Amino acid sequence: MKEETAAATPRQGTGNRAYGMRPWLLGIVCSLSAVLLLNQHAKSYVICSKSREIYTVDPDYPRVECIQIRGPDIVATGNYSEVVWFSNYLNGMSTIIPSWALERIQHLGRKVIQLEEGSVVLPGLTDTHAHVIENGYMRQLPLMGSKSVDEVIDRIKAYIQSHPDAGKSSTRWIEGMGWDQTKWVGAKFPTAADLDKDPLLKRRFISLSRVDGHARWVSSAVLGLMPDLPEKVEGGNIVRDDAGNPTGIFVDNAMSLIPIPPWTHDQMSSFFDVTMKEALSYGLTSIHDADTKPAHVEFFREMADAGKLPNRLYLMGNVASDEYWGDKIPRLINYGKHSRLNLRGVKLFADGALGSWGAALLKPYSDNPETSGLMLSGPEHLKKLVEQFWKDGWQTNIHCIGDRANHVILNIFEDILENKGGNVSTWRPRIEHAQIFSPDDLKRIGRLGVIASVQPTHATSDMWYAQIRLGPERIKGAYAYQTLLQASPQGVLPLGSDFPIEGVNPLLGFYAAVSRLSVDGTSPHGPGGWFPEQRLTREQALKGMTLDPAYASFAENTLGSLTPGKKADFVILDKNIMTVPVDEILSAKVKATVVDGEVVYGKL
Repeated sequence: MKEETAAATPRQGTGNRAYGMRPWLLGIVCSLSAVLLLNQHAKSYVICSKSREIYTVDPDYPRVECIQIRGPDIVATGNYSEVVWFSNYLNGMSTIIPSWALERIQHLGRKVIQLEEGSVVLPGLTDTHAHVIENGYMRQLPLMGSKSVDEVIDRIKAYIQSHPDAGKSSTRWIEGMGWDQTKWVGAKFPTAADLDKDPLLKRRFISLSRVDGHARWVSSAVLGLMPDLPEKVEGGNIVRDDAGNPTGIFVDNAMSLIPIPPWTHDQMSSFFDVTMKEALSYGLTSIHDADTKPAHVEFFREMADAGKLPNRLYLMGNVASDEYWGDKIPRLINYGKHSRLNLRGVKLFADGALGSWGAALLKPYSDNPETSGLMLSGPEHLKKLVEQFWKDGWQTNIHCIGDRANHVILNIFEDILENKGGNVSTWRPRIEHAQIFSPDDLKRIGRLGVIASVQPTHATSDMWYAQIRLGPERIKGAYAYQTLLQASPQGVLPLGSDFPIEGVNPLLGFYAAVSRLSVDGTSPHGPGGWFPEQRLTREQALKGMTLDPAYASFAENTLGSLTPGKKADFVILDKNIMTVPVDEILSAKVKATVVDGEVVYGKL
């Protein structure tokens, strides 16, 4: 990007006296000196685009030519003459301000950065539902995209062979994440016996999380650590063979039975670094961490205290307990050295996931009529918990995928909002995923003003099997993003990825939201997209990644748009994703990611 200096060239002279200066002129000089002092203590620069490729997501000024940053804040937006006003002002003052004064104030000029042709400035992007530590964990043994059990086994063997500590110790746990049996021939769950077939893996402790995090596949060695498994698990499932023996698959609440060693501080630090580097490289300036365990909360507090949070984190606390635990986690508002850490919400789980037949449905699965999925907690227990969190002032964010789960939670929210004095604007309850609704509940979530926090890439990942699971009628109420947005009285639909279940790159979600296509341009309904009436416009999708997440985290007055007075969080892309053909969106690259006015990735 080209740079220039917005300052007048001072007129040369020798006078250094203020004697006889007119009062009005003295006032001007004093004012300019005050600005000088301000700029000495805060870095100031301006970014300009001659073609106005600065998208603010500010409804009053949606596109501007220039934006001025001072310190961590946005101080002005508008056209060149409005924002770079001081340079023009000085050009006209050189005949009446003495040269000594101009010499004093000449460095008031701000660095002006001209955006290169084709590039675009956007507000910093937010992922409204993600898992920061877990993403780094998944990177150690990624199983995403594996096409068979054999490929998973090959990846495990390659991992062992490339990690000497794993190869030397047969007692070291091998953990990975990302397998998805729906992508395999037969679409059947794998088994512990599959792992035992390979001599390198036999007798090793292996635990592999499914792509959605709602099922684990373990080895026979791990099963040997659990000799007395219960017959049934409330809100979970131990998959068994015809003889009643566990196969090695544990679904939802049953996963808590697996004695996986907790992560060490060094492991969490490594996982955190991996995720942050990746997130910043994709322009993510804020992340909502869904399901933050107490150990993770303390780790993030430590990072915040040390000033080591490179972007903003909004945590949804979770404690593995059936009892109320709102008093077991800290409440954090703009916490830490850079005020980038917040924890004012909690995460609860109503049901499981669609891919593992765990999403709770009102009627049985179309492809598995023996089950209607799993409610991880009973409705009455959930009601009691949610009411207590509301009374104690916690924003309540609840994982709901199936139409039964969404129905139960809407009943609870409705009772609080309409019968117990709840205020939706101050509480801002969220349904995380908001994936499958009955027709009536699609209307009800809007009437109540409950925030639907959705992940567009889930739609394009699930579209190849979702109708098989749900049938031709029920699918019409699934992944209905445009319907949810139009129903929202606040006009908000915050978007996320659920990484590491989906990719970290927010452009994957942007592309999925506006196209309803897979990355290769296909869908079950052809090149026009899967249920194309549910596509979002590009403006809606951008707002869903900027201002809507800010609203969903009580930060709409400081984040989410390029508006004077808000934080200087923004991203520069080398392509304008608001105008390029849809099939070019994913080729856009981040040139710079900026948080609090400071470049944290790339360069201006």
